Amino acid sequence: MSILLQDLDALVEQVKDDVVRWRRYLHQHPELSFQEHETAQFVYDTLTSFEVYELSRPTPTSVVARLKGSRPGPVLALRADMDALPIQEENTFEFASTRPGVMHACGHDGHTAILLGVAKALASCRDQLQGEVHFIFQHAEELFPGGAQQLVDAGVMEGVDFVVGAHLWANEQVGKVLVKAGSLMAAPDAFYLTIRGRGGHAAYPHATVDPIAIGAQVVTNLQHIASRHVDPLQPIVVSVTQFHAGTAHNIIPETAELCGTVRTLSPALREQVPKWMERIIRGITEAHGASYEFRYERGYRAVINDEEVTARVRDALIRVFGEEIVQEATPTMGGEDFSAYQTAAPGTFFFIAAGNRDKGIVYPHHHPRFTVDEDALPMGVRAFLGIIGSFCGPTA
Repeated sequence: MSILLQDLDALVEQVKDDVVRWRRYLHQHPELSFQEHETAQFVYDTLTSFEVYELSRPTPTSVVARLKGSRPGPVLALRADMDALPIQEENTFEFASTRPGVMHACGHDGHTAILLGVAKALASCRDQLQGEVHFIFQHAEELFPGGAQQLVDAGVMEGVDFVVGAHLWANEQVGKVLVKAGSLMAAPDAFYLTIRGRGGHAAYPHATVDPIAIGAQVVTNLQHIASRHVDPLQPIVVSVTQFHAGTAHNIIPETAELCGTVRTLSPALREQVPKWMERIIRGITEAHGASYEFRYERGYRAVINDEEVTARVRDALIRVFGEEIVQEATPTMGGEDFSAYQTAAPGTFFFIAAGNRDKGIVYPHHHPRFTVDEDALPMGVRAFLGIIGSFCGPTA
């Protein structure tokens, strides 16, 4: 067994109070995507205090820390995201956000604190490493085009053999870690549609081409993609989330604007869906004498976990926690730009359960009252240290 695993309890105990303190500080001082200047500086300064890391700033709001072991070996990259969301926090605990309209409502404050804790713990046992561990503190996970692809383009994955990331997961009761090979998170695409009709007086609809009535048919028929075009066992979401039209009760407008999201796990299905959408839109608008403008915006790729890396991570987590704690993750239609790293090196992404019904920690991600059970934070540190021990420990 790796010495890192033998020392695990002491290493986690050494940093767990710091991790909670860092998470609360970050929660109080959230910053939006591509604006994480203070957060990145806090991370940089904290890593500097550990005195053993080679630090770089690939972008103005990201940080990468490298630790070389005493012997050659594989290069393992670990990733945490740092950005917050444009949400007004409704929690009343003492470390609630101090910035109006900005909140850590997805757990990224916890991700950053966990990885800082791992870095601090690892600094004390550098001589046990073979190979290298790279800590990627990433900006802008929440906003297209995303920070992950920017960092890949900046070269942070050069020389990396494996990449691992994790997400605090409030949908599951604390005390579990959830792992799955293959498709785990969806590709979150967006679409934008403008229907152009002919406006006029609402009392004389026969003299108009009503974009609202046409748009309503489009909304209904787009649901046929999931219900009639796709195998029922194939996950897909097609949701129209905005419909804007009109200015008064007695005016049929000239245009209607719609937008929404498409979520797929299958890359092949992802390619097909916009073709089906445009065929439906074109048929309905032409049938009623209207025209349209349709734009389909590809978001992040689906998170598809490498089979071999996932198996190694699962084994490491079982060694750390026991089989009863390590469970199979359920795929989700949420998106994650961790997938960008998986195009550069084989990797896996897993979930650390962080909800707690008994404590009232029941609100979903991106909710104004979202929070995580802080008991999940030391579990995250323990998980990553176990993974490091498996990939880069003395017996790796």
